[in-house]
Amino acid sequence: MTAVLGEDRRVREASHASGGGPAAPARSHIAAPPLAPELPPKRFRPFAYATLIAVVMLAGIARLTGAPVFISVCLLATAAAGLLVLLRSFRAERETASIIDERVARSRAEIETLADQMWELQESEERFHGLIDALGDLVVHRDREGRIVYANKVFAELIGADARDLYGQALSELGIEVGIVPDAAFSDGECLSSTDVAIQAPGGTRWFSWIELSVRDKASKSVSHRAIARDITARKRAETALINARERAEFASQAKSRFLATVSHEIRTPMNGIMGMARLLADTNLSPEQRTYVGAVSTSASALLALIEDLLDYSKIEAGRFEPEPQPMSPRELTENVVELLAARAFAKNIGLGCHVAPDVPHMITADPGRVRQVLLNLIGNAIKFTDAGGVLVTVTRSGAGRSGMIRFNVADTGPGLRETDIERIFEEFEQADGTSTRAHGGAGLGLAISKRIVKSMGGSISVASEYGAGSEFTFEIPAAAATESQQARGAVLSGHHAVILSRNAVEAKAIACTVRAHGGTVDIAATVEQTTALAGRCDALLVDAALEAGDGRVLKRLRQAGFTAGEAITLIAPTDRGMLGEFRASGYATFLARPVRGETLLRVLLAGAAPAAQAQTAASKASSLPARNAKPLGLSILIAEDNDINAMLARATLQKAGHRVEIVGNGKAAVEAVTGAGPKHRYDVVLMDLHMPVMDGLDAIAVIRRHEEEMGVAPVPIMVLSADNQEKTRHAVLAHGASGFVTKPLDPEALVEAVEEQAAA
Repeated sequence: MTAVLGEDRRVREASHASGGGPAAPARSHIAAPPLAPELPPKRFRPFAYATLIAVVMLAGIARLTGAPVFISVCLLATAAAGLLVLLRSFRAERETASIIDERVARSRAEIETLADQMWELQESEERFHGLIDALGDLVVHRDREGRIVYANKVFAELIGADARDLYGQALSELGIEVGIVPDAAFSDGECLSSTDVAIQAPGGTRWFSWIELSVRDKASKSVSHRAIARDITARKRAETALINARERAEFASQAKSRFLATVSHEIRTPMNGIMGMARLLADTNLSPEQRTYVGAVSTSASALLALIEDLLDYSKIEAGRFEPEPQPMSPRELTENVVELLAARAFAKNIGLGCHVAPDVPHMITADPGRVRQVLLNLIGNAIKFTDAGGVLVTVTRSGAGRSGMIRFNVADTGPGLRETDIERIFEEFEQADGTSTRAHGGAGLGLAISKRIVKSMGGSISVASEYGAGSEFTFEIPAAAATESQQARGAVLSGHHAVILSRNAVEAKAIACTVRAHGGTVDIAATVEQTTALAGRCDALLVDAALEAGDGRVLKRLRQAGFTAGEAITLIAPTDRGMLGEFRASGYATFLARPVRGETLLRVLLAGAAPAAQAQTAASKASSLPARNAKPLGLSILIAEDNDINAMLARATLQKAGHRVEIVGNGKAAVEAVTGAGPKHRYDVVLMDLHMPVMDGLDAIAVIRRHEEEMGVAPVPIMVLSADNQEKTRHAVLAHGASGFVTKPLDPEALVEAVEEQAAA
């Protein structure tokens, strides 16, 4: 049987070798165990037969010789018994042979099955190793000391060695730095570790992702480290290329940002001269045609300056260097200041501009006032630009409850509106509602994109609702962080008060009416004198638009005759109507409200009545109304440190025109010498210091002057910094260096004079 199995095994090996399957390496011969116990030899059978025959013959001989019968009978009985035993032995032998044959057949089948399974396992292992090698992964098994127990063909070919020669070597001996995980790391189980490994191959350095499983056998306590490594050289090269590309892109972005910042500063310097000189020229005796030309110069310069600001802000946001600077701010004051700032632009187009701030809006919140102002300037400026009739209404309300609510700013206009397709793209970069070459309004299309990013960076949202031909409504919300309520009671302070508004400007009248109603009062609005007379009756205040009134006050007289006898008359004046204020007072108007009307001013006027002191305080509270200059300091001694001749000439002309004495130096060092070298009798009242100058810049000059004042024990001279950089961090930086104030270029002559006089008075 064993010989037969061996023959079958040789046949299978020959079959594999001749193409019946994958060629297998030479294996050691496996001897088959004995299939069954050996049977006893059969040599006793002839002797048994001879013995039986001899016994029978003896029985016959005994009978013939006359021996007793019982001897013959005994001999025959013995022969019969022996024959019976022999027959039984033959039968047992046949049964035993049958059993042995059955066992042999079963054992042979089992052995063949086991042999086939062994071959299948060996072939499966060979296929597995071949598959791993085909994938190109490295497979390395190491023992507790880090010696190689097994390494596949790919690993051996990579390092240029024979796989059999690698047994017992450490990876460090092959120039591969992969440590061994300490036993303590997997004392209670397995430990999987991974790292990126560089291997020096004959073709150069290659990178592999080395993943190793460290295992402790619980029975034998033996430790093995089984690693598989995949080639990631291409990925490493791609990562290196991406890093290099990102560094180049960041460097290019920084260079672009520096370029834009430098160019914007250099452009602002001549723009300051153009805009300032245009304003100075407008104050001279000009013909109507010349005044038109000067106005065109100012308008073009303002548009160019706005474009520069948008490009600079966009470059900062694109470079990822835009960071809000939260600080306490008043939503009410900031919004009303922006509305006042843009009022002249709206009045020039003969459209209305109104503002209403709800009473429940917090007095102070924490946000970035500069960025909120920028968003409001963009939204309100766009609304004014695209509105040719009607007006723009700005409302500020509070949404949500508690200190975690939101402040909502809403800008609604009566302009042309937007199509649905325009709404979807209006907040993208360089997009405009009308992108054709025949559009009526210019611009770079960056204002809304910048506003969206600003609002998003502050944790808010911005949206637009519009109907084509029916105007647009832009809304943005910012968190009311650290909100503090106003100390002033904002309840129904106007309860029982009734006002009547006569104005053709529905937007501004609506804003005033909203404020009155929000504080408990009642109000009626009329667009004509006839509509107003129909409302005659009890009235606490009669608000009349100065555009409807004549110099002799005939409209007020007509209303008085129609029944408005009890309420005091208040005129609504625009900045262009300031020259008629005396005539209005003489005609019977108790006081005035400057357009656009501030909510706090409206409340004070309606509550205070016609008290002269209240009127004077109201008039002084608005920069766009008639400023009180009775107490302004005259004949100030002012030093200007400015390296640009045009800017220096503009500042000097503006201040000299206001009655002040001006000296000019060209750099920071000269400014230091002029301030520190002047005696007590020649002390300057105010110093205007440019930020960027040759020899010594403004910040260094301020620091030197402040140190000199501390050493000499003299009072610090007010120093105002002149700079085209209007960022909040720049303002904070100059104030931290000892400056007293900050004036932004391009210089506004009126703002410059007012700022200088305020610093001198302080």
